[in-house]
Amino acid sequence: MVTIDRKAHYNATMRDLIFRFAPSPNGHLHLGHAFSALVSQDMAKKSGGRFLLRIEDIDVARCRPGFEAQMLDDLTWLGLDWERPVRRQSEHFDTYRSAIGKLEQMGLVYPCFASRKDISEHAVPGKSDPDGAPLYPGLHKELSIRDIARRKAAGEHYAMRLDMDKAIVKAQEISPHPLTFREMNQDMGDAETVIADPARWGDAVVARKDVPTSYHLSVVVDDALQGITHVTRGRDLFAATDIHRLLQVLLGLPEPVYHHHALLTAGDGRKLSKSHGDRSLKNLREEGMTVQDIRKMIAEKVR
Repeated sequence: MVTIDRKAHYNATMRDLIFRFAPSPNGHLHLGHAFSALVSQDMAKKSGGRFLLRIEDIDVARCRPGFEAQMLDDLTWLGLDWERPVRRQSEHFDTYRSAIGKLEQMGLVYPCFASRKDISEHAVPGKSDPDGAPLYPGLHKELSIRDIARRKAAGEHYAMRLDMDKAIVKAQEISPHPLTFREMNQDMGDAETVIADPARWGDAVVARKDVPTSYHLSVVVDDALQGITHVTRGRDLFAATDIHRLLQVLLGLPEPVYHHHALLTAGDGRKLSKSHGDRSLKNLREEGMTVQDIRKMIAEKVR
């Protein structure tokens, strides 16, 4: 069971502001990662807070030790310093199973055996989630207990999905106030209150077929267990905060403050990414770039 000592968490946040950078070692870091890491560390330093590094490696098929080693070397070269030990998500699957178990006891999750092809073929044309994926059409949501048991016994792989309608009702029972989050700017001035809209995600995956968790679940559990008070990350994750706030309410986890910074883009306007093979920090270092050069390149891109 995921449990958080609310009094201890409150007292800790009164003493410390805690920030984190949480990359995935599934490729080499690029300028966008450097920007995100530096934003988080700079805000921690400015506020006198603490800075943590978390390795988000639940994708065990794509995350590799070599990528992690290079990532740690790049971050050290950038001048970042973080507290030890570093939390690695792949070492805490039992913790995430416990969180899924709590949601299951509340009747808020169900197994889904559908493939991406199944979902794509049955999705309503033109309806997508905030990430642009086809909105889940509810396949297997009404499977009987007998059918579920039969398919599990046959060894079929399945994901666990959050029954969004039930989850929103339950969250309202737990907290009758509107579901919101606090968004602050980089100067850490007054935070703006943003209305969260988790319904637009449909029945989101909270445990993948290959591992007993998902990005959404593991990130909220880890932020709570590590006492993170300020979540800094890219603007591409702004909408994901809808689900994160919902899960925090359902699991009884503390609410951090958020800062979603601008994204660095390539010449064609798309965001920098590993999948597009954008120049890595490793490449830039090999070309003779200094940390000052990197900061200058970042500053020019965010003007």
